[in-house]
Amino acid sequence: MTAPATDSARKSTSDPVIRLRQIHKSFGTNHVLKGVDLTVEQGQHIVIFGPSGSGKSTLLRIMNLLEKPQSGSILFDGKEFGHKLDGESLPKGKPRELREQVGMVFQQFNLFPHLTALENVVLALRRVKSVGKEEAEMAAATYLDRVGLLDKLGSHPALLSGGQQQRVAIARALVMEPRVMLFDEPTSALDPELVGEVLYTMRALAESGMTMVVVTHEMGFAREVGDLNIFMDEGNIVEQGGAEIFSDAQELRTRAFIKAIL
Repeated sequence: MTAPATDSARKSTSDPVIRLRQIHKSFGTNHVLKGVDLTVEQGQHIVIFGPSGSGKSTLLRIMNLLEKPQSGSILFDGKEFGHKLDGESLPKGKPRELREQVGMVFQQFNLFPHLTALENVVLALRRVKSVGKEEAEMAAATYLDRVGLLDKLGSHPALLSGGQQQRVAIARALVMEPRVMLFDEPTSALDPELVGEVLYTMRALAESGMTMVVVTHEMGFAREVGDLNIFMDEGNIVEQGGAEIFSDAQELRTRAFIKAIL
């Protein structure tokens, strides 16, 4: 298993990992994304926030094709996974190629209740990458240790707290060694006292150099970890910037939202 990128490695390149251009997505008559552009650089930590219904989670799901855009380009690793823009002739990628490299952690943990923590993490390696049983179990144990759950290898989800279950879900995504990790409101289903342990794990992951895109309302985490913080509303990126966006937002809508939640 390969080691995560170091800080020096991630700063040595500025090649985009994912580039979204003119992404449009509708559900029926609801135009959820209205021509969104977003570039994710290697080693970058992007935090997306905004009101419910602004298109945040849909944008995240488009990044690994859990949702497909009506129009717009999704560039990854020199291939087009969305719709080619005029004049471009990049090779077309297959969804599986993208999903194997872009891991995702959801609001709900989506663990198999009849499998132990170790078995939940092993499953993807065995099915998707056809890794041998012994190698898969060693890798799964390594990543469960990384999220602080080495002592819970044999525990079923019902015996784990919500925070522990979410950390198993993070280990399950990490064991695939993705180039990018997507987090969709990873703490929203947790009791308040359990939020901290998941955010601690995510901070450690960010410090390791992992490229991350996080949809969250945890503004303290955003200010601490976010290289690029993006405020979305009504299907558009309204404003983006570093930590200064939380104290000196330029757009009235951004300022109003931040004031309401801080």
